[in-house]
Amino acid sequence: MRTRKNIIAGIDLGGTSMQVLIVDNRNNILAEAKALTRRTRKPEPVVSDVVTAVEEALSGAGLRRSDLTAASIGAPGPVDPDRGIVHHAPNLGWIEFPLGPTLAKRLRVPVFLENDVNAGTVGEHTLGAGAGATNLIGIFVGTGIGGGIIVNGKLYEGSHGGAGEIGHMIMVVDGPLCGCGHRGCIEAVASRTAMERDVRAAIKGGQKSIVLELMKRRNKTRMTSSVINAALKRKDPVMQDVMQRVQRYLGVLVANVVNLLDPECVVIGGGLAGRLGEQYVGPIRENAHEHFFREQDIKRVRVVAGKLGDNAGAFGAVVLARRRLRSL
Repeated sequence: MRTRKNIIAGIDLGGTSMQVLIVDNRNNILAEAKALTRRTRKPEPVVSDVVTAVEEALSGAGLRRSDLTAASIGAPGPVDPDRGIVHHAPNLGWIEFPLGPTLAKRLRVPVFLENDVNAGTVGEHTLGAGAGATNLIGIFVGTGIGGGIIVNGKLYEGSHGGAGEIGHMIMVVDGPLCGCGHRGCIEAVASRTAMERDVRAAIKGGQKSIVLELMKRRNKTRMTSSVINAALKRKDPVMQDVMQRVQRYLGVLVANVVNLLDPECVVIGGGLAGRLGEQYVGPIRENAHEHFFREQDIKRVRVVAGKLGDNAGAFGAVVLARRRLRSL
């Protein structure tokens, strides 16, 4: 019989969609729910959507809200885990929003907050591609780009909770405008959002591409991982060119973090890595190898695709919730 203490809702709140897992103490997924993340400057409607998704997942598991021990949510941008505050989520337009307390009031259980990519990194480190590594870097590419850092087996959050904001490392000085307000961030040149911008610009400039046709055929308003995959399979020249440029930038990013932090493993996560696997990560690895300061790192640092796919952030949120519940 499942008891109340076994059930945790892990929530991954992304700039495009949210994922909810209902997980027991053996890491069995009892049910899950997905929903699109509303593009609104007001966070309250998104909180309502999160509550609805949690209730949907609980119902799918044959459970009630009273069966829930806690919820744990990964949110984009710098956060204060102790107070449950999202300091700044550029892709959502949130500033200083008390997501943890607001969600706890709605769900009536303890709610823990963490940066979404930190949560995803913990998930991959604990249950996925990075299991067994002592020092690990997670890089997750989606609507934006985020990073997480594991040092000596523990999540490193920095002096003010902002460690791992890899997406806002400058890659091109005075480059394209990023959602954070600065120019030339890796997120502004290598995220899926940046890829769509560059594909549309190429088409507008007269280059031939089937991408917009694929989006229309699939009833997509945004260039999703499935659209990118389909275009690459059709050898679309615009998509191939954009992808090669993105993989070059991400390879330089990987080399920079390896040269700085000397990890055993770099895990590349997110929708594209999950869908394309080695086709996506292989060229990133090759580009990274060209820029490694220590040639020995080519053999001793693993650069791999994540194993948990869309579940990485939600699983990591569950792992973090268990750790924090023990300290209460």
